[in-house]
Amino acid sequence: MKEQTYYQHVIIVGGGAGGLELATRLGRRYGAKGLKVTLVDRETTHVWKPLLHEVATGRLDSSIDELSYRAQGRQAGFNFHIGEMEGLDRSQRCINLAPVLNSEGEELVPARTLYYDYLVIAVGSRTNDFGIAGVKEHCCFLDNRNQADNFHNTLLEACLRLSNHGTDNQLRISIVGAGATGVELSAELYNAAQELVSYGLSTIQPTSLKVTLIEAAPRILGALPPRISSAAKTELRKLGVDVRENTQVVEVNENELVTNNGDRIQSHLVVWAAGIKAPELLATLDGLETNNRNQLVVGSDLRTTRDERIFALGDCAACERKDEEGGLVPPRAQAAHQMASHLYKHFDRILKGEDIPAYVYKDYGSLVSLSKYTTVGNLMGNLTKGSIMVEGHLARLVYVSLYRLHQIALFGYFKTGLITLVARINRVIRPRLKLH
Repeated sequence: MKEQTYYQHVIIVGGGAGGLELATRLGRRYGAKGLKVTLVDRETTHVWKPLLHEVATGRLDSSIDELSYRAQGRQAGFNFHIGEMEGLDRSQRCINLAPVLNSEGEELVPARTLYYDYLVIAVGSRTNDFGIAGVKEHCCFLDNRNQADNFHNTLLEACLRLSNHGTDNQLRISIVGAGATGVELSAELYNAAQELVSYGLSTIQPTSLKVTLIEAAPRILGALPPRISSAAKTELRKLGVDVRENTQVVEVNENELVTNNGDRIQSHLVVWAAGIKAPELLATLDGLETNNRNQLVVGSDLRTTRDERIFALGDCAACERKDEEGGLVPPRAQAAHQMASHLYKHFDRILKGEDIPAYVYKDYGSLVSLSKYTTVGNLMGNLTKGSIMVEGHLARLVYVSLYRLHQIALFGYFKTGLITLVARINRVIRPRLKLH
């Protein structure tokens, strides 16, 4: 039987977990069948977003776990265009890419127009500052690799300054928002303090840090079951983190935070991780429907409500849940992975102009890594009548396996095995090299 050939073009905007996985799988499956697959991203490399807090503290070398889009495209059969989408013309079925500039504002790549038959928008989310005074000016964010690298450099410089003033001073760091990012970063900072001896900073110890974790809701990790939230808070306080719940930040100044109850929290560094929203651009895309967080409203088939040829997935998609929980599908890596898998599974029907089944979010549980100290979480989520709480080494093993599943989707089992082996060898050799 002769294999069907497709002379169409699908553009995927955004190379995060969902977008890159979808581009990779479509390229491998349809590249030889005439379907042109193009991935667009403003960066040249991909880093799995749940690892950014480790990049920020220096625990993870971003160059080890970053992936070149162009190299991945050559291997998987898709094209890559560097650039940021700045406009959409639905009648012409095209997107406009802004010119690429260098740090001096010189144009490296001119503005371009790309035409599509199908468009998938997977641009992720950004931290939501909620319009609070001083947040943009005085806070650090961890939305991408550059911001994580910048925070790491700022943290190192602050520690170097602190080391010149003896052991009596403290570096005060405030983290606003106690979701997974804020909680994991809080623990990782104490681990980073122990690792700073490799820079010759013998005067820096975990006691040199004063980390304050601020959450406006009644408890940290509000999206997780209360027993997990309680376990995480207990572990954080053992490390020395000042956990403040029911506390809202109303203003950020150069060296302090102001809360709703009038407290002023002195801070040398402030990390803002309190909520997310989709990029503002999405609210301007040729009449596509968005909600109050700029997310594109999609139907159960992940098509945008006003254009059947445009899909959205991941954090930038407002998709209703079809289970007893209700509300929107949560902005989590597992949701982006599931949405990408759903579109890939049914893409043959999309190309034929047929309807596809509804996407149903499945909660496989959540895990929060408190650096090397412990990991807590729940497995299976709503797939069973209850959930299984796990912690310690077992939870850490499962937490790491989530990233390995992402790598398997990109590289396959054999190459992922090699990558894992090399990473383990590096973890053994690098500490020994530092000793010499």
